[in-house]
Amino acid sequence: MGKPIIPQKRGKGSPSYTVTSHRFKGQAKHFADGEGQIVDIIHCAGHTAPLALVEHEQGLLYLTIAGEGASVGEIVQIGQDAELKVGNTLMLQDVPEGTPVFNIEGQPGDGGKFVRSSGSAARVVTKTATHVTVALPSKKQRTFSAKCRATIGVPAGGGRVDKPLLKAGVAFHKYGARNKYWPKVSGNSMNAADHPFGNTRSMRKSKSKPAPRDAPPGRKVGMIRPRQTGRK
Repeated sequence: MGKPIIPQKRGKGSPSYTVTSHRFKGQAKHFADGEGQIVDIIHCAGHTAPLALVEHEQGLLYLTIAGEGASVGEIVQIGQDAELKVGNTLMLQDVPEGTPVFNIEGQPGDGGKFVRSSGSAARVVTKTATHVTVALPSKKQRTFSAKCRATIGVPAGGGRVDKPLLKAGVAFHKYGARNKYWPKVSGNSMNAADHPFGNTRSMRKSKSKPAPRDAPPGRKVGMIRPRQTGRK
């Protein structure tokens, strides 16, 4: 008998597990080459760092991740002719080694995918003619194309995680702002009617309970049997 478990409900796209993107201000990414002026610093529920509303010299408006120390009226530049200054965006090949950067592009021109949360920063480690190695905040080193763009400095909003949540109610509203599932309850803690692992009689942690190979989608939880064993 199938169980209406949470992974099934999340996969359907039901309202309970849909991100409230209508509350988000917009997508934050690198704008076109040139320079622009920061006209506003705004808060977006979909981002941990504040966003900077930039008016490009061509008259277009862009949203980007605000750097530490950004202010309304500041001029920011992007491209090969940009000055090496906090808040400006350059190609990684033009950034000196040891410089802190954020909002790094995964592929040239994608607008920025890495190191976007508040207070986090990466550092340029080594450079070659075609690739640049960057130390991410997780201490992991990743190699990017030298043509990928990144912003100099640290994302604004640092110290966000320094203040303790103190009580579960605050965490409830924190995750509710993004419609994230919280708290996460283990299958062993549920009733037998709610999960294949649920009931108190079989809560033996040492016993492996792989799902049958021909189990329906609602039963494929926990340890999944391998498709094949042994040599091919």
